Amino acid sequence: MEAIDLSPKAIEIVVCTQSLLATRGYNGFSYADISEKVGISKASIHHHFPSKAELVEVVVKLYREETRKGVAAIEAHASAPLERLHAYTGYWERCIRDGSSPFCICAMLASELPAIPEPVASQVRGHFQDLTGWLASILAAGAESKTFRLRTNADAEAAAFLATVHGGMIAARVHGNAGAFVSIVGRAVEVLRAA
Repeated sequence: MEAIDLSPKAIEIVVCTQSLLATRGYNGFSYADISEKVGISKASIHHHFPSKAELVEVVVKLYREETRKGVAAIEAHASAPLERLHAYTGYWERCIRDGSSPFCICAMLASELPAIPEPVASQVRGHFQDLTGWLASILAAGAESKTFRLRTNADAEAAAFLATVHGGMIAARVHGNAGAFVSIVGRAVEVLRAA
């Protein structure tokens, strides 16, 4: 992926947009909302990002890059498949508890896929492919080491697990606490564990 070079003000706009995407989705905010939160004119936002689609595409590209870095950090610090799975779910538990990133923006955007611009949708699909592929490699390694018992192939199990993680985020939002996420995802991990 090509490097994205942004000015400090453009970075502020991106950070604000990511937060708005996590709470409101693509169609739930405008440049007026960003203008108010960042303290710049809508014209200045258009200077950095001529269209909302271009802005959100950049946000998702950067989000994917951060996800890749997070995956690399998990790979570097956790060697066992179960440990890697716990590191991944633990990351989301912390984000939900402290409110720093209470919802995956790509999951939010995926729910709007038919109504968002294709360049954004393409990035969202890419995120899911990346993450599902990584989770499938963890599950396959876990099946090989007899840590996990897969009922289907690793790709299908990974897609189901990722859907469960995102469902846990929805439950945490509905119930207003991270406990729902922990319960749902913890159950999914236990189902994967070998008897």
